Parts: sequence; structure tokens; C-alpha cells
Amino acid sequence: MEKPVLGFAMCGSFCTFDRALQQMLALRKLGYEILPIMSETAANTDTRFGRASDFLWKVEDITSRAPIRTITGTEPLGPQKMIDLLVVAPCTGNTLGKLANGITDTWRCASSLQ
Repeated sequence: MEKPVLGFAMCGSFCTFDRALQQMLALRKLGYEILPIMSETAANTDTRFGRASDFLWKVEDITSRAPIRTITGTEPLGPQKMIDLLVVAPCTGNTLGKLANGITDTWRCASSLQ
């Protein structure tokens, strides 16, 4: 049986990016195809935990794909059935609340999968 394609979405909990990347790498080593997704904030914000460009490079190195970084870039995921499963790691409380309540003001991944 073919392994499912994983969407791996990262939002702005920068202090946990390194741990999330370790899990992304572990999934890749298990043979999963990973479609990386980063919120615009996660993809563009330099913090004391690292530069955005370095995280983008690490994600692309692990997945061999440039991360989807915009709301419009994520919109085809559901309708075109581009992924089978979605991992959100790290998942901030803000993102979790938006997922639970169907709010899509800045992050569209979950609503696109419906």
C-alpha cells in the first residue's frame, strides 16, 4: 500500500520549530512524501530562534519542495486532493482556535480540506 501524502503545516510557534523539523525529518525518513506549508508569518519572520530564510531552507532540504507560503497557495489542497493527511506542528493556540471555529482570516489550510 502506498503511503499517504502528508501536508506538514507550520505556524508561528518559533520556539518549537527545531522540534517540528525533527519530526518532519523522521516522517521523511519513514518514506512519507511531505508537502510543506508555512503560514506567511512563519515563513517571513526572523526571531531570536532563527532566521526565516534558514527555516525555509531546512524545510526545503528535508522535503525537496519549497513550502507553500500564501493563503492562495493553499487553496487547491482540498479541491485537488493534493494531500491525504495534514499535520500542524507547531500548532499555536491561535491556530487551534481558528481550526476549531472555522476561522480563515489569515490561515486557510484547514478550511480548504473540507
